[in-house]
Amino acid sequence: MSKDKKNEGKEILEELKELSEWQKRNQEYLKKKAEEEAALAEEKEKERQARMGEESEKSEDKQDQESETDHEDSESAKEESEEKVESSEGDKEEEEIEESGSKEDEDQDKNLAKKEKPAKAKIPGLHILRALTILFPSLLLLIVSAYLLSPYATTKDIRVEGTVQTTADDIRQASGIQDSDYTINLLLDKAKYEERIKSNYWVESAQLVYQFPTKFTIKVKEYDIVAYYISGENHYPILSSGQLETSAVSLVSLPETYLSVLFNDSEQIKTFTSELAQISPELKADIQKVELAPSKVTSDLIRLTMNDSDEVLVPLSEMSKKLPYYSKIKPQLSEPSVVDMEAGIYSYTVADKLIMEAEEKAKKEAEEAEKKQKEEEKKRLEEQQKKLEEESNRNQTSQRSPRR
Repeated sequence: MSKDKKNEGKEILEELKELSEWQKRNQEYLKKKAEEEAALAEEKEKERQARMGEESEKSEDKQDQESETDHEDSESAKEESEEKVESSEGDKEEEEIEESGSKEDEDQDKNLAKKEKPAKAKIPGLHILRALTILFPSLLLLIVSAYLLSPYATTKDIRVEGTVQTTADDIRQASGIQDSDYTINLLLDKAKYEERIKSNYWVESAQLVYQFPTKFTIKVKEYDIVAYYISGENHYPILSSGQLETSAVSLVSLPETYLSVLFNDSEQIKTFTSELAQISPELKADIQKVELAPSKVTSDLIRLTMNDSDEVLVPLSEMSKKLPYYSKIKPQLSEPSVVDMEAGIYSYTVADKLIMEAEEKAKKEAEEAEKKQKEEEKKRLEEQQKKLEEESNRNQTSQRSPRR
């Protein structure tokens, strides 16, 4: 049977001589593998025989017999393995031939499909990124250009908040915002427009607030009115900035209580508002009237008339420093008094002041009467002297006439 199988294997090998190169290499690989397996089996057999050679002679005889039988079995096993390998090689070769044929058919179909439908080349990501870096700015520039050319670029809804003494039109005019100005310019130059708004002397601070899409709100804070300059029946507001309003306000708009100022020098008013800002609100509310009362020693001396009829004499430049002492002196005053802070700090009653003023007035009147009397006496003496001179001149002329 083994010879028949060998013959069949040889016939199959002869039939498959005309195989491809890959199939031939596969057959060679399988043959080498079978030879290696047979060599390994022989080596194992030799090792086993070597181990058995150390046993007794009886065992050696038995080992010889068994080895012979085993050798025959091994040869038969070797022949059977070779036959199985050859048969398996033949079966595998047939399967490989069929698979190679089917693969070749599939490859031919794929090649035909590729020829019919050419594959699309993929665009590298780097090229896409480069294209986006150019397209995006270009698109953005196009949108901005279209917006600037459209009427929406100059559309503005401007509102004014916080005005009391001024009007919204005055604030808009001070801002300098034109209808033709671009909305984006207002956003970029907010600080410039806020400074323009503060050119109005009523405005202490201004803020330009933007709300999407075209709404702008001008929030202003005006200076407070700290006093009123009184000239006759006209009242002119004095702002906390030291600015004197040139337009008189109506008597109806005046508050119930206010501070009256009886001088209008711009530098003195600025000094007064600056000093007044450093005084406590309680003390400030007690002042009713302020007027100049310069003396020979102090040129900027002012007289403050308080709501309780007290009077305070204090230098204008030292008002914030000295006037707070009035709050400590006031509880000690039992009747309307005058607190003199020109040099030191002392007080006297209004009655004493009236007496002093009466004495001073009488003294002035006496001095004026004495002065007038001296002037009249001097005039009388001059007239007498003039008459004497005229008489002497007449006598001289009368004496000269008879001689002639």
